Amino acid sequence: MNDTIQLFIEHVRSIYGPDFVPLHRPLFVGEEKQRLLDCVDSNFVSSAGTLITEFENQVAAYTGIEHAVATVNGTAAIQVALRLVGVEPGDEVLTQALTFVATSNAIAYTGATPTFIDVDRESMGLSRASLANFLEEQTQRSPNGELVNRLSGRRIAAVMPMHTFGHPCHIAEIAEICADYELPLVEDAAEALGTRLDGQHVGTHGQVATLSFNGNKVITTGGGGMLLTKDPDMAARAKHLTTTAKQPHAWNYFHTEVGYNYRMPNLNAALGVAQMEKLDEMLAAKRVVAGRYAAFFEEGDEHFVLERTGVTANYWLNAILTEGRSARDEWLARTNEAGVMTRPAWDLMPDLPMYRECQHGGLENARWLQERLVNIPSSVPDGWIDNQ
Repeated sequence: MNDTIQLFIEHVRSIYGPDFVPLHRPLFVGEEKQRLLDCVDSNFVSSAGTLITEFENQVAAYTGIEHAVATVNGTAAIQVALRLVGVEPGDEVLTQALTFVATSNAIAYTGATPTFIDVDRESMGLSRASLANFLEEQTQRSPNGELVNRLSGRRIAAVMPMHTFGHPCHIAEIAEICADYELPLVEDAAEALGTRLDGQHVGTHGQVATLSFNGNKVITTGGGGMLLTKDPDMAARAKHLTTTAKQPHAWNYFHTEVGYNYRMPNLNAALGVAQMEKLDEMLAAKRVVAGRYAAFFEEGDEHFVLERTGVTANYWLNAILTEGRSARDEWLARTNEAGVMTRPAWDLMPDLPMYRECQHGGLENARWLQERLVNIPSSVPDGWIDNQ
């Protein structure tokens, strides 16, 4: 194993060079500077500029969705998405235990409680079998027809899977399960811009989905998110809620309900517009990097996480699976000591202090992955995409 780790470090440096290698850093090789200068010169740097609409239209066209609404970050997008599908204080939302904390935090922001379901090992996303079992064994219809958790008595208000590291969960089957139980489906596609399942972009299977454009994503707006939906009324309400629920008027300030100051600033959208112009080239370069990793790990004890049949993954964060916790920790220690950044999967949500009391089923797969997974450097290498 020691030899494999050293050979891996050398392999990474053959791709990224001799200096410190981050896990995933942004790449600016297009018109980002010019777009930012134009935005500053226009004086429209906040949430009223035309670049926001341009960015929304670009993302909608790319994903094949009818409507996209930009937000200040991905977490805000999830919070609003949950409100759009009717999640209320005291409700329960079913989500996966292996996820970034923002998924659970956004549920908590609504006043609802997350309930954690296991994941599949091969997709690393919400397990359709575990979801179906939970709904069959742990829920019932109340006298008024609502689906409630038998243990807690709370209304099950939505299901929210996450497409982990850019690899899609079995979202089509999950959508069918949600339809059978008349449950809204919210897709957390924060990590999955560019990921497709049987040709269909993720984030288009449920009522609403969310993306993130944080600095470590495939493309970035610095900070930013997006809501995706096919429903024009839902899109209009999303824009209303994210602009402090202000009623349009030439001069009057009248707000119809409790809203949020969550609209993306025009300055951030300027970055996004320029980044979208290079998205296909970035994704192609990331696939080459993933291919080099896959070839490196063809032999040995570690398993490189490849896309499934029918999937076009964006390979946002490449990942390997080691033999167990001790092997994982050795990989993490030695690579980071050598200046090659690697990271483990997140701690499971029920292991965090604020979510320890939340209900969860058996999390065998989530714990198996958490003990073995190592994310490895996944940026687009310098010089692989020509500057304009």
